[in-house]
Amino acid sequence: MKTIPSVMKGVQLLGHGGPEMLQYRADIAVPTPHADEVLIQVLAAGMNNTDINTRIAWYSKAEGDSEDASWSGNPLTFPRIQGADVCGVIVAVGENVDQQRIGERVLIEPCLRHVKGQSLALPWYLGSECDGGFAEYTVVADKHAYAINSELTDAELASFPCSYSTAENMLTRAKVTASDRVLISGASGGVGSAAVQLAKARGAYVIAITSPSKNQQLLDLGVDQVIARDADLVDVLGDNSVNVVIDLVAGEQWPQFLSVLKPGGNGRYAVSGAIGGALVELDIRTLYLKDLSFFGCTVLEPQVFQNLVNCIEQGKIKPIIAKTFPLQEIDAAQEEFLQKHYVGKFVLTVSTVDKS
Repeated sequence: MKTIPSVMKGVQLLGHGGPEMLQYRADIAVPTPHADEVLIQVLAAGMNNTDINTRIAWYSKAEGDSEDASWSGNPLTFPRIQGADVCGVIVAVGENVDQQRIGERVLIEPCLRHVKGQSLALPWYLGSECDGGFAEYTVVADKHAYAINSELTDAELASFPCSYSTAENMLTRAKVTASDRVLISGASGGVGSAAVQLAKARGAYVIAITSPSKNQQLLDLGVDQVIARDADLVDVLGDNSVNVVIDLVAGEQWPQFLSVLKPGGNGRYAVSGAIGGALVELDIRTLYLKDLSFFGCTVLEPQVFQNLVNCIEQGKIKPIIAKTFPLQEIDAAQEEFLQKHYVGKFVLTVSTVDKS
């Protein structure tokens, strides 16, 4: 049996603010799993917009205040270890967990409904309300650690949990099928490129919004049509031309999304991001006169993560790694991440498993 150390290396978020609030340490206490939990040695951890948003208190709706700056709307507890995308191996289990799970390679479902043996009324998010994967070890409820059987590398697998489960959840909530025309904003990012693949896996016709420099990369993923970010969607697509909008951007272009959605109960809008600006202008008449359906998507539907694992194991989707960094270079990784000159995911390599 693997010997578990008492301390580990990791990155702690000390408070809300700039990159100076991230501290790499080698003396963080290794967590102990409770009765229904597993201890996971983190092999790789993907980076996401939520890491930056949490650090800068972007989720807070109160100007000048950060008391509601977590996913759940509650204050964060510091220091906090971030990291929602985790690929690792189970190295210890709580007393209520089958010992046979030790040695399993797993992906962690980042949307947590169970913590320390308790069912949560409002789910937590890994790396926000509780410690995540930017460290050598993390703990999570047994039911949130999904065994994965794949030849993909640890870094490749770590690109999936947050972005792909978010995308799969949006497509699930919007009931996307092969008969749908789907418009995806922010299509070159982690969630956007995941949504492209997962929508194509359903057989849908996919239209991607991105910068021209990234057109070919998205066409290589199977996109049927690419539209420039600054294009007028109505001019290019026409009114009432798509069934579903998968939106990760919002911003000034937002009213156009509603214009291109089909009326009569066929138009579905799903949102899980607002990198282009959180405040938008809604003509409420468009919403009710077109009989549109809106879906805000954060909490994962129960079947979503297992569906994602199945897609990975069946080879229906592929990882898109833009770049990898060692954990201790997280500052440089986040700085480059914010430039958005890439397609896919940034991944931090954390530790290696002794296979002897």
